Amino acid sequence: MTRQINVGGVKIGGGAPVVIQSMLNTRTTDVAACLDQIRQLHAAGCQIVRLAVPNMEGARGFAEICKESPLPLVADIHFDYKLAIAAAEGGAAKIRINPGNIGGEDRVKAVVEVCQDKHIPIRIGVNGGSLDKKLLEKYGHPTAPALVESAFEHLELLEKFGFYDTCVSMKSSTVPTMVAAARLFRSKCDYPLHIGVTETGPVRQGLIKSALGIGSLLLDGIGDTIRVSLTDDPVEEVYAAKDILKAAGLRREGVNIISCPTCGRTRIDLIGLVNQVDAALKDCQKPITVAVMGCIVNGPGEAREADIGIAGGDGWGTIFEKGEQVEKLPYDELLPALLKRIEAM
Repeated sequence: MTRQINVGGVKIGGGAPVVIQSMLNTRTTDVAACLDQIRQLHAAGCQIVRLAVPNMEGARGFAEICKESPLPLVADIHFDYKLAIAAAEGGAAKIRINPGNIGGEDRVKAVVEVCQDKHIPIRIGVNGGSLDKKLLEKYGHPTAPALVESAFEHLELLEKFGFYDTCVSMKSSTVPTMVAAARLFRSKCDYPLHIGVTETGPVRQGLIKSALGIGSLLLDGIGDTIRVSLTDDPVEEVYAAKDILKAAGLRREGVNIISCPTCGRTRIDLIGLVNQVDAALKDCQKPITVAVMGCIVNGPGEAREADIGIAGGDGWGTIFEKGEQVEKLPYDELLPALLKRIEAM
């Protein structure tokens, strides 16, 4: 079991459920836009939000956002240690830094002291694209051992100042590197890990890379908090994270949809119907499995473990519960009837 940190009341590590994070793509100086996006993320199921704090104007905006945010906020800091101090004083629930790019030890110590005083955890963020030159010379490129060595160097610096309230991330845009780094780190250390694949590319590729990287680690029991990085609306990151956690068997909240891939027996618009069911149940938090099957031949049988489901015929279909047919209806009545039954469950 890993150590545990407390981020504005949200526990990370130490046996706590895996925490979902995302990051705003609005400017931190636009307080209203940031709060609007935070509320959307909160409604989608996000638990912690990170904001870029690029300058002092951003730090002032960050402090204003902290006053009204329904979620704990993480200040994302690069280069200027004064911004980390300002964010900590402005209400940050966690500070994300790369100790290697904010200056000498005295500056790191100054950040540590304010975080110690205010009981604010620090996340050490190591990224394959910004490794120290000496590590690149030693390893040739951003390998998993290079990422882990960088993380340990930063941890040792914080520990030198008596700071242990720390979370670590070692991100790479290369899935095998990210996975290997997390596994290597976990074999050597019990600090909580934030996991995710960075710079994943277009949405389709991003979802696949994130599911593969994050999912494989979760199945190993590695990972205390996650972010699915997508070039898309941050709300979609949260939905994707929830789906990964459900697929890994780590969450029951929300609907699990199973559906067949279609074949020559399909006589309904199964793809359209699945999309309609998915959209209608996206925010449903009931821990149920819903099946959407393309034909009566295999539908109820293959999906007998589903709590409820529908199977289509030629202009009609059936609703079944635990593999048993409970209703036969014209096709255009299937979806409303299904949703009505789910609402009553």
